[in-house]
Amino acid sequence: MNETEIRNYLSTLTVGICYNVKKHVDTSTIDAEAEYDNITTVEAIKHSLELCGCAVELFEEDGAILDKLKESHIDIVFNIAEGHGGRGREAQVPAILNLYGISYTGSDETTLCVALDKALTKRVLCTYHIKTPKYFYASKDKPIKATGLTFPVILKPNAEGSSKGISEVSVVNNHKQLVEVVKHLFNSYHQDVLIEEYIEGREFTVGLLGNGKDVTVFEPMEIKFNKPTQDSYCVYSYTVKQIYEQYVQYVCPPELTEQQSKKIKQTAKNIFNILGCNDFARVDFRMANDGTLHFIEINPLPGLAPNYSDFPMLANFCGVDYDTLIYRILTTALKRLGKIG
Repeated sequence: MNETEIRNYLSTLTVGICYNVKKHVDTSTIDAEAEYDNITTVEAIKHSLELCGCAVELFEEDGAILDKLKESHIDIVFNIAEGHGGRGREAQVPAILNLYGISYTGSDETTLCVALDKALTKRVLCTYHIKTPKYFYASKDKPIKATGLTFPVILKPNAEGSSKGISEVSVVNNHKQLVEVVKHLFNSYHQDVLIEEYIEGREFTVGLLGNGKDVTVFEPMEIKFNKPTQDSYCVYSYTVKQIYEQYVQYVCPPELTEQQSKKIKQTAKNIFNILGCNDFARVDFRMANDGTLHFIEINPLPGLAPNYSDFPMLANFCGVDYDTLIYRILTTALKRLGKIG
């Protein structure tokens, strides 16, 4: 199909947006709603889809979404819903959509479940010889230790996104600090804690858009720290993201050799395909001071807040504005589903 034919087809579609929004209620942690969107993000996506010619309906992921989806007449869902509770929460909406036979953008429930569990993702990727920092994970039924790891180590809730639980005390230098921070994370986030060696070096994130052999890999974007965020360490924490202008610059393309850039992009593409991602995702890396590339994590449901989230930011650096990005995510999904050629 040519561009005109695609646009004509889009004008016949009703697209539902599935989402969670921040409620700004009192919570036990400052980042409890970090993964949820502001309603302005939902409205921005709605506007972009309407520019494509689509009719748009909104479906907040709440207790009534089952009935709303079952009774709807939408053609496809643009899914940004994070779900509620548990390490499988990002899979909740895709599983419901599959149950009802409703098409949707993005990765399926299996990929989303695996990717949200950081330790499980590392175990899978290690079988494909993807290098990642040495790690261990602590759970309430295991002794708290860093078996085989060299300090400093960084501690994170094992199944969270948006840097939840990552703070100015996340990097620890000894066993006493390790025990204290792990216990705090247990009490605050009620889940296993990932313990991994802290990699001193540069931080990059890579966006991908497409499927199979047709995946477009955007140029890496470097999160370049202006100053340390914890003692001598640089950590892209929840707090840093809230006031990023004080701590980081976003550089795209970064200063890399041709070989380094190719390595980052090819590794990101391999990870995307190994984990069975669909349509779009973002992969985070640390490059050690000796040039060794380490996979940190993948987000197959990356944030799409305009002028804030990393994915639209790096896309814009690479010449893809926000409206075009939403258009391409939608049409990429439609091509995967065989709806357009």
